[in-house]
Amino acid sequence: MTVLLDAAEQFGREELGALQLGRLQTTLHHAYENVPFYRQSFDKAGLRPEDCRSLADLARFPFTVKTDLRDHYPFGMFAVPESDIRRIHASSGTTGRPTVVGYTGRDLDMWADVVARSIRAAGGRPGHKVHVAYGYGLFTGGLGAHYGAERLGCTVIPASGGMTARQVQLIQDFRPEIVMVTPSYMLTLLDEFERQGVDPRTTSLKAGIFGAEPWTEEMRREIEERFAIDAVDIYGLSEVIGPGVAQECVETKDGLHIWEDHFYPEVVDPVTGEVLPDGERGELVFTSLTKEAMPVVRYRTRDLTRLLPGTARPGFRRMEKVTGRSDDMVIVRGVNLFPTQIEEIVLRTPGVAPHFQLRLTREGRMDHLTVRAEARAESSGEQRAAASASIAAAVKDGVGVSAGVEIVDPGTLERSVGKLRRIEDLRTE
Repeated sequence: MTVLLDAAEQFGREELGALQLGRLQTTLHHAYENVPFYRQSFDKAGLRPEDCRSLADLARFPFTVKTDLRDHYPFGMFAVPESDIRRIHASSGTTGRPTVVGYTGRDLDMWADVVARSIRAAGGRPGHKVHVAYGYGLFTGGLGAHYGAERLGCTVIPASGGMTARQVQLIQDFRPEIVMVTPSYMLTLLDEFERQGVDPRTTSLKAGIFGAEPWTEEMRREIEERFAIDAVDIYGLSEVIGPGVAQECVETKDGLHIWEDHFYPEVVDPVTGEVLPDGERGELVFTSLTKEAMPVVRYRTRDLTRLLPGTARPGFRRMEKVTGRSDDMVIVRGVNLFPTQIEEIVLRTPGVAPHFQLRLTREGRMDHLTVRAEARAESSGEQRAAASASIAAAVKDGVGVSAGVEIVDPGTLERSVGKLRRIEDLRTE
């Protein structure tokens, strides 16, 4: 396969570093001058933007965390007037307040550019058809993939999520070369192909670009073997831009190259916040370098990984596949889930006590969630059955994932120093 590179992908580390420093200094000034949160944060730390004279100086500046974005809901983190915003996206939260992100016209152009670069790194080329099965709407996945594919010169099939049988039919009829979807949903499509009696290896698909959830090398091998495609990883998060922050290159499949001309990465100790040297595993932190509407400075992603030298794109460092998170969020079949979401459901369900546990197992290739909740002492068998059905329906409707429910006897669930251990993760890697 011919490898196509844009100008930035051919930078050496020294040339890239000079570009990053100039853009970083501009970003710090822009954030300080236009976002009250950053002005207060920098002032409290005794710092001003001009104190950043080298890339290493960034480590002196304070972190930004998700609660900062929620505390300034909806538009308090914007660095431009609302009239300059051309799009708003949001991610769901646990408190009822989503994380809101805004984009200027230039931000949307940059986003399309990095996603186009990502699709090209995955083997996509102008003229290819791209089947986008990420969700559309406030979630950044669908529209991020859509506009990036169009920017590359591809034909987009905006399938979105769900309607699995129809998706299989569209893939057969429209003959796309690329599919962009969560890896777990790709397995659902695989099952539907086989249910319909269609050999997945006979489709037109050449590559799959999978993101929005961690996935293993074992899953890559199964997808590649059973679909006869190249399976590569894409990384992003709405607070930084959306999909397209980093991309695995099809010619190496050895981790994701970070598009460092737009997103500056650090890895820090999750406990102390100390910056770790490349090669050591810790929490991934990003500073945006070219965002206008909502720049982020040292945003703690809570994703755990490590930075490695570039390979297919030598100027850009790689990040290993994300191995987990430093907070208590879990991902079940592509859905971000927090114990507090289940807690809200359990607390409003008659007949159960405020003691519950989430059990995560893997049944075949798929993750399975079981909510185990303690019955109140006075609950009858009929009340327990009703509570089980109510919790299952509320988790499906409110969280977006199917779950099994077990109503257990009072005092059954393990306590630790008086507190219930909320998550029992029995999945094997």
